[in-house]
Amino acid sequence: MEQPDDPSLERHFKGHRDTVTSVDFNPNMKQIASGSMDSCVMVWNMKSQMRAYRFVGHKDAVMSVEFSPSGHLLASASRDKTVRLWVPSVKGESTVFKAHTATVRSVSFSGDGQSLVTASDDKTVKVWTLHRQKFLFSLNQHINWVRCAKFSPDGRLIVSASDDKTIKLWDKTSRECIHSFCEHGGFVNFVDFHPSGTCIAAAATDNTVKVWDIRMNKLIQHYQVHSGVVNALSFHPSGNYLITSSNDSTLKILDLLEGRLLYTLHGHQGAVTCVKFSREGNFFASGGSDEQIMVWKTNFDSTAYADLLKHKLRNTFVNGPEAKTSVLLGTTHPPVSNDQIYEPALPASHSNAANVEDGRSRVPPRPHSAERPKPQGEVQNLHNVANTLEHIVGQLDILTQTVGILEQRLSLTEDKLRECIQRQEGRSPAPRSDTATRWI
Repeated sequence: MEQPDDPSLERHFKGHRDTVTSVDFNPNMKQIASGSMDSCVMVWNMKSQMRAYRFVGHKDAVMSVEFSPSGHLLASASRDKTVRLWVPSVKGESTVFKAHTATVRSVSFSGDGQSLVTASDDKTVKVWTLHRQKFLFSLNQHINWVRCAKFSPDGRLIVSASDDKTIKLWDKTSRECIHSFCEHGGFVNFVDFHPSGTCIAAAATDNTVKVWDIRMNKLIQHYQVHSGVVNALSFHPSGNYLITSSNDSTLKILDLLEGRLLYTLHGHQGAVTCVKFSREGNFFASGGSDEQIMVWKTNFDSTAYADLLKHKLRNTFVNGPEAKTSVLLGTTHPPVSNDQIYEPALPASHSNAANVEDGRSRVPPRPHSAERPKPQGEVQNLHNVANTLEHIVGQLDILTQTVGILEQRLSLTEDKLRECIQRQEGRSPAPRSDTATRWI
């Protein structure tokens, strides 16, 4: 099997006059939007021959931008306490509404494109209907600035992250806080849902990234791979990878199934403030204090995850015990020491703009070992081992799916049992506020 390629820098855009705070891809993949401390929203065309649009309207720094699911609207949140909805065309028309009484840190669409959720330094999360930008309700339990708020994929839940060092999970229908996660030792800068809706991941000023299972409200992964504040993160649409951006000038790609660092990306000069995968996962974009937006080709996604895992397992035996990898899905390992830096295939104009540090545990061959042919029997043994491990990985996948189905059935059984007990006690079943947290 061919080894998957490293992520590669495809393009970079320069036009902002201050730190880039937020980036997002139009679902049609023709545009990238960015917000900046320079108070402008920029829309960049993926086709290099087409000019970028600079949208001027906000009176202070733009903190967050996001395209609607259809791509026909672009929302922006600002320190001027407003949210604007732009038509991302050459005219740059927008409608504006005052959303909060302080800086609006975050704006995000629901999956159906009908609602907006905003987060603010006024310590509230607010939900709006897109039709006429009508206010619906506030969520008020945070006791410090709220940095970020997102809808779950099915729109039933909202997650919010705050400088009060908590992450709160809310039921959109009951408007109640279902659970507060308090394990972070610093302010929580960013939070988002896993594509399955069963987990959340958060980035914090204590340099950590943490992943919780919201069905059990349990911390399942903890990464200490950055040496600076972690500013943002984005899940790959497959759910297998997570990319993070940090003040340490790097992007990190985490392998969630193995619970380990996969790649470290260098390119920005200074803090990397934002990062986002495209809807299909083929690209990701990053922005930073160097006022640049970088667009990267994912590449590793072109190989099926099972093939990638098989490649790593084969390396275990080719490169020796120093290179061994774990197939215990969902476990967390300490960061791998990275002694080699690999140059990605970059466009000629960017040949020195970025480099990729491979987080896979691969060690240099011993002197002269590359020239020495392996005995035929050893090659056959390696082939047999690789095939056996591939079969084991396949069985693990089936086992994981089976456990998921059993867990779902167990949840349904618990519900039925609860209803029976309540009937026997002469009480009608209480409405559940955590219905959505039971979905697999």
